[in-house]
Amino acid sequence: MSEAATMARRAADSPAMEKLARVGLVCRGVLYGLIGVLAVQIALGHGGREADKNGAIGTVADLPFGAVLLWVMAVGFAGLTLWQASEAIFGHGKVLDRVEAGSRVVVYAFVCTALLTLLLGGKSQSDDKRSHDLTAKLLDLPAGQLIVGAIGLGIVALGAYWVWYGFKKKFRKELRPMPPKAGKVMDRLGLAGYLARGVIAGLAGIFVVQAAITFDPDKAGGIDATLRAFADTPVGPWLLVVVALGLLLFAGYCFGEARWRRT
Repeated sequence: MSEAATMARRAADSPAMEKLARVGLVCRGVLYGLIGVLAVQIALGHGGREADKNGAIGTVADLPFGAVLLWVMAVGFAGLTLWQASEAIFGHGKVLDRVEAGSRVVVYAFVCTALLTLLLGGKSQSDDKRSHDLTAKLLDLPAGQLIVGAIGLGIVALGAYWVWYGFKKKFRKELRPMPPKAGKVMDRLGLAGYLARGVIAGLAGIFVVQAAITFDPDKAGGIDATLRAFADTPVGPWLLVVVALGLLLFAGYCFGEARWRRT
């Protein structure tokens, strides 16, 4: 291993990186919690903001000392990005674990970029608009329908994986030993949270498949469009409330994860 790689490995394993990652996990919980709150507001007919990452970030920006909080979140998500990058590069887990870490790098880097864009005076697109634009570009490619369809099926598979992950409580392997009461709470929060995430991802993937079949990029949507679709079912807005509560419980899991996660 080269000297540069050795230094990078030491930095990844340092106490400072661990603390930064735990701050990031708290910020992740805040983000999911705010998306859940926005979704509940939409279900009750009081939603003004989109229930996605940008809507959550905008909510934080409107708070007293919002800019300070956004900088803390930007640092936290930068820490999560670096932590997961180190797991993907230097991790000792299975290949699948390292691939998952790499996928998280993309997600966390995207959130960090959105935060910095707002802090520096820019404006980022909503998840729905970004999904429409990306789907349209992919559909214009040779075999674009097949590509978009494959991506949609992949998202559906991810949703099914999260549901299985929650039911089997596979998230326990990422947590350190904890007191029995804390373990029971984390089991319940993790189960509810991963089920909600899985259901949302599954429906979002179905929308992408529909976009491929109909050659209509507007069929694809981000988190906000997917959540609003739950309110359009025969069950009505109460199904959206249930899913939103699942996101709030996952936020609670993230807060517990900040305490008990193995790093």
